[in-house]
Amino acid sequence: MQYFIGIVPSKEYIRKVREFRQQWSRHSINEVVEPHITLKAQGGLTEDRRWLKKVREICDDFEPFHLSLDQPRFFGDDILYLSVKSQPLYLLHERMVREISPTDEIIKSYFELDDFVPHLTLGKTTYGLTKLELQDMAKLAENELTPFPTFEVRFVRVYQEVEENQYRKYMDITLNGG
Repeated sequence: MQYFIGIVPSKEYIRKVREFRQQWSRHSINEVVEPHITLKAQGGLTEDRRWLKKVREICDDFEPFHLSLDQPRFFGDDILYLSVKSQPLYLLHERMVREISPTDEIIKSYFELDDFVPHLTLGKTTYGLTKLELQDMAKLAENELTPFPTFEVRFVRVYQEVEENQYRKYMDITLNGG
Protein backbone atom coordinates (compact mmCIF):
# COMPACT_ATOMS: atom_id res chain seq x y z
CA MET A 1 0.00 0.00 0.00
CA GLN A 2 1.42 3.36 -1.02
CA TYR A 3 0.77 6.95 0.08
CA PHE A 4 1.64 10.40 -1.16
CA ILE A 5 0.91 13.93 0.04
CA GLY A 6 -0.71 16.56 -2.12
CA ILE A 7 -2.37 19.95 -2.19
CA VAL A 8 -5.78 20.43 -3.76
CA PRO A 9 -7.24 23.55 -5.33
CA SER A 10 -10.83 24.62 -4.60
CA LYS A 11 -13.66 22.15 -5.20
CA GLU A 12 -14.86 24.34 -8.06
CA TYR A 13 -11.49 24.24 -9.80
CA ILE A 14 -11.16 20.48 -9.21
CA ARG A 15 -14.52 20.07 -10.95
CA LYS A 16 -13.39 22.33 -13.80
CA VAL A 17 -10.18 20.31 -14.33
CA ARG A 18 -12.06 16.97 -14.15
CA GLU A 19 -14.56 18.14 -16.76
CA PHE A 20 -11.75 19.44 -18.93
CA ARG A 21 -9.94 16.08 -18.76
CA GLN A 22 -13.14 14.20 -19.65
CA GLN A 23 -13.23 15.75 -23.11
CA TRP A 24 -10.85 12.96 -24.16
CA SER A 25 -12.80 9.72 -23.82
CA ARG A 26 -9.74 7.41 -23.71
CA HIS A 27 -8.09 9.50 -21.00
CA SER A 28 -8.20 7.59 -17.68
CA ILE A 29 -6.47 10.09 -15.36
CA ASN A 30 -9.64 10.99 -13.44
CA GLU A 31 -9.92 7.34 -12.41
CA VAL A 32 -6.40 7.42 -10.96
CA VAL A 33 -6.61 10.41 -8.61
CA GLU A 34 -8.34 13.77 -8.24
CA PRO A 35 -6.57 16.89 -9.58
CA HIS A 36 -3.82 17.83 -7.12
CA ILE A 37 -0.29 19.18 -6.74
CA THR A 38 2.09 16.58 -5.34
CA LEU A 39 3.91 17.89 -2.27
CA LYS A 40 5.65 14.66 -1.22
CA ALA A 41 5.81 11.60 -3.45
CA GLN A 42 5.55 7.99 -2.28
CA GLY A 43 9.20 7.47 -1.31
CA GLY A 44 9.53 6.97 2.45
CA LEU A 45 5.78 6.99 3.13
CA THR A 46 5.64 3.43 4.41
CA GLU A 47 2.72 1.23 5.44
CA ASP A 48 3.55 1.58 9.14
CA ARG A 49 2.49 5.24 8.87
CA ARG A 50 4.99 6.41 11.52
CA TRP A 51 5.80 9.24 9.11
CA LEU A 52 2.31 10.70 9.75
CA LYS A 53 3.47 12.04 13.13
CA LYS A 54 6.30 13.91 11.40
CA VAL A 55 3.92 15.28 8.76
CA ARG A 56 1.54 16.52 11.47
CA GLU A 57 4.41 18.20 13.33
CA ILE A 58 5.63 19.94 10.18
CA CYS A 59 2.09 21.10 9.35
CA ASP A 60 1.53 22.35 12.93
CA ASP A 61 4.60 24.54 12.48
CA PHE A 62 3.84 25.81 8.95
CA GLU A 63 1.63 28.81 8.26
CA PRO A 64 -1.04 28.75 5.51
CA PHE A 65 0.29 30.21 2.26
CA HIS A 66 -0.79 31.19 -1.24
CA LEU A 67 -0.25 29.15 -4.37
CA SER A 68 -0.95 30.12 -7.99
CA LEU A 69 -1.59 27.79 -10.88
CA ASP A 70 -0.15 29.03 -14.17
CA GLN A 71 0.44 28.24 -17.84
CA PRO A 72 0.41 24.70 -19.25
CA ARG A 73 3.84 23.13 -19.71
CA PHE A 74 5.27 19.74 -20.63
CA PHE A 75 7.59 17.16 -19.15
CA GLY A 76 9.08 15.91 -22.42
CA ASP A 77 6.16 15.37 -24.78
CA ASP A 78 4.37 12.73 -22.69
CA ILE A 79 3.04 14.73 -19.73
CA LEU A 80 1.07 17.99 -19.79
CA TYR A 81 0.61 19.98 -16.59
CA LEU A 82 -0.32 23.35 -15.17
CA SER A 83 2.71 25.04 -13.66
CA VAL A 84 2.67 26.25 -10.05
CA LYS A 85 4.05 29.39 -8.42
CA SER A 86 4.62 29.45 -4.66
CA GLN A 87 7.88 29.91 -2.79
CA PRO A 88 6.49 28.53 0.51
CA LEU A 89 5.51 25.33 -1.33
CA TYR A 90 9.20 24.60 -1.98
CA LEU A 91 10.00 25.15 1.69
CA LEU A 92 7.20 22.83 2.82
CA HIS A 93 8.30 20.20 0.29
CA GLU A 94 11.89 20.38 1.52
CA ARG A 95 10.87 20.04 5.17
CA MET A 96 8.72 17.01 4.38
CA VAL A 97 11.46 15.25 2.44
CA ARG A 98 14.15 16.03 5.01
CA GLU A 99 12.01 14.85 7.96
CA ILE A 100 10.75 11.68 6.27
CA SER A 101 14.31 10.96 5.08
CA PRO A 102 13.99 8.69 2.06
CA THR A 103 17.32 7.54 0.58
CA ASP A 104 19.12 9.76 -1.93
CA GLU A 105 18.26 7.19 -4.62
CA ILE A 106 14.55 7.41 -3.79
CA ILE A 107 14.68 11.23 -3.71
CA LYS A 108 16.17 11.19 -7.21
CA SER A 109 13.71 8.60 -8.54
CA TYR A 110 10.73 10.70 -7.37
CA PHE A 111 12.18 14.03 -8.58
CA GLU A 112 12.30 15.58 -5.13
CA LEU A 113 14.37 18.38 -3.54
CA ASP A 114 16.57 19.89 -6.30
CA ASP A 115 14.50 18.14 -8.99
CA PHE A 116 11.10 19.16 -7.55
CA VAL A 117 8.79 20.81 -10.10
CA PRO A 118 5.40 21.46 -8.53
CA HIS A 119 2.59 20.88 -11.01
CA LEU A 120 -1.00 19.80 -11.55
CA THR A 121 -1.08 17.06 -14.18
CA LEU A 122 -3.64 17.49 -16.94
CA GLY A 123 -2.77 14.52 -19.13
CA LYS A 124 -0.28 11.76 -19.85
CA THR A 125 0.33 9.37 -22.68
CA THR A 126 0.40 6.57 -20.07
CA TYR A 127 -3.26 7.38 -19.29
CA GLY A 128 -4.42 6.92 -22.87
CA LEU A 129 -3.64 10.14 -24.74
CA THR A 130 -1.47 10.53 -27.80
CA LYS A 131 1.26 13.15 -28.00
CA LEU A 132 -0.86 15.02 -30.55
CA GLU A 133 -3.86 14.98 -28.19
CA LEU A 134 -1.64 16.41 -25.45
CA GLN A 135 -0.64 19.24 -27.79
CA ASP A 136 -4.33 19.94 -28.49
CA MET A 137 -5.08 19.74 -24.78
CA ALA A 138 -2.38 22.32 -24.02
CA LYS A 139 -3.91 24.80 -26.46
CA LEU A 140 -7.39 24.29 -25.04
CA ALA A 141 -6.15 24.56 -21.44
CA GLU A 142 -4.93 28.11 -22.08
CA ASN A 143 -8.53 29.10 -22.85
CA GLU A 144 -10.73 26.72 -20.87
CA LEU A 145 -8.84 26.61 -17.56
CA THR A 146 -8.23 30.34 -17.25
CA PRO A 147 -8.20 32.41 -15.26
CA PHE A 148 -5.62 30.30 -13.47
CA PRO A 149 -6.49 30.56 -9.78
CA THR A 150 -4.52 31.67 -6.78
CA PHE A 151 -5.70 30.08 -3.56
CA GLU A 152 -4.73 29.78 0.07
CA VAL A 153 -3.28 26.44 1.13
CA ARG A 154 -4.71 25.69 4.58
CA PHE A 155 -4.15 21.92 4.67
CA VAL A 156 -2.35 19.08 2.92
CA ARG A 157 -4.06 15.89 1.77
CA VAL A 158 -2.64 12.42 2.33
CA TYR A 159 -3.63 10.00 -0.42
CA GLN A 160 -3.70 6.22 -0.07
CA GLU A 161 -3.51 3.71 -2.88
CA VAL A 162 -6.82 1.79 -2.80
CA GLU A 163 -6.16 -0.34 -5.87
CA GLU A 164 -3.14 -0.56 -8.12
CA ASN A 165 -2.51 2.97 -9.41
CA GLN A 166 -5.72 4.37 -7.90
CA TYR A 167 -5.43 6.85 -5.06
CA ARG A 168 -8.11 8.32 -2.81
CA LYS A 169 -8.13 10.75 0.11
CA TYR A 170 -6.84 9.14 3.29
CA MET A 171 -6.88 12.27 5.49
CA ASP A 172 -6.39 16.04 5.50
CA ILE A 173 -3.86 17.64 7.85
CA THR A 174 -4.39 21.31 8.66
CA LEU A 175 -1.55 23.80 8.55
CA ASN A 176 -0.93 26.00 11.63
CA GLY A 177 -3.80 28.46 11.76
CA GLY A 178 -5.51 26.72 8.82
